[in-house]
Amino acid sequence: MKFHVKKGDEVVVLAGREKGKRGKIIAVMSDKQRVIIEGVQMIKRHTAKSQQHPQGAIVEREGSVHVSNVMAAASFDARATKRGAAPGAATN
Repeated sequence: MKFHVKKGDEVVVLAGREKGKRGKIIAVMSDKQRVIIEGVQMIKRHTAKSQQHPQGAIVEREGSVHVSNVMAAASFDARATKRGAAPGAATN
């Protein structure tokens, strides 16, 4: 499946708890229509004991966001400029 964004693109989150945040796409999950964005939708993952974590650990990492809730940062900035708002300003 083809999406409007790809790995490495800078995007802005348009909807949800993380609305207005920017980040680079780390991974695209085309089968689930979701993307993982650097520093966005952080979740805590409880890990079992291992050599790296002998006691086990709570690791914080990025969760996924549906691809329909993100927009390329360049397009977002162009849209904001066209509407007369300051580029990069979070809309609430």
